[in-house]
Amino acid sequence: MSDQSRSDRSKLAPLAVTQGDPSGIGPEIAIKAWLARDADTPPWFLLADPDHIVRTAQAMGLSAPVAQITPAQAVEAFTTALPVAPLRASVIGTPGKPDPQDAPATLEAIERGVMMVRSGEAGALVTNPIAKDVLYKAGFHHPGHTEWLGELAEREWKVAPLRPVMLIWSAELAVVPVTIHLALTRAISELTTQAIVETARITAHDYRTRFGVAAPRLAIAGLNPHAGENGTMGREDIEIVAPAVAQLQAEGIDARGPLPPDTMFHAAARARYDVAICMYHDQGLIPVKTLAFDSGVNTTLGLPFVRTSPDHGTAFDIAGKGIANESSLIAAIKLAARLASAQA
Repeated sequence: MSDQSRSDRSKLAPLAVTQGDPSGIGPEIAIKAWLARDADTPPWFLLADPDHIVRTAQAMGLSAPVAQITPAQAVEAFTTALPVAPLRASVIGTPGKPDPQDAPATLEAIERGVMMVRSGEAGALVTNPIAKDVLYKAGFHHPGHTEWLGELAEREWKVAPLRPVMLIWSAELAVVPVTIHLALTRAISELTTQAIVETARITAHDYRTRFGVAAPRLAIAGLNPHAGENGTMGREDIEIVAPAVAQLQAEGIDARGPLPPDTMFHAAARARYDVAICMYHDQGLIPVKTLAFDSGVNTTLGLPFVRTSPDHGTAFDIAGKGIANESSLIAAIKLAARLASAQA
């Protein structure tokens, strides 16, 4: 990292990191990420139940002192202890056994994190994985993190309705799905030219303003095998995707497609674009998770603040076993600082 980059990041408020589902691996990887801090790690604090974090560290055999702090105290505390901003809700957090009783704490951490970024107490938001089915049992009604963050941003920033866009970023590949957490039949039925155009516009804008790419190159995937093979395998690529590409090109955006999805993700193809715009969730997330499972970062574009997250789930099956990999959380923290510095 350059001296200038360190200087830019030192001006940021500490990052707010949420606990995620406390029965998953979020608390464990947060502790491990703090233990793995280095000279390039921006200061951050954890929104969690401090007692639960202490219990988790002890159960894992991890030597990590915990300091209860306010965000203003986080930078000073970060060098010697894991700074934890206490939640109002307590946590049960039995590893591998999610409990809807913990849903209020999980949601509180996210909402307070957004409010702290809004107030300037935090420079960006990094969210650990949540279990949507657990939250649904407690009354949560959003498809996922991305959609709820859009609603919170509208409320706190008093902006018009937003179209939050999910980017999965890694050094090897970056992908954006146009439709996100929808059943495949519904994703296809709801795919429109306008949705593709809006998603690509937001992606191009944030790649310019946050990632520093002056003229982002967007590869637009086709929906059907072989991008429809001139209509012999479906008309969607001709009638929905191709008009979107034409409109983006008319607006001066470097968009190419519709491209056959099965030939977009090998090394030579990836070198020809900055980000792939995919038509549905698995079309983009399967290749990026295959290439960069431990280092991919989920970041939400189109928001008035920076939000990143590890690109994996709660991993209840390994929670409490001490084997969770913190690499993706570390990558999410460092990317959040980079993007927030560019926006500042």
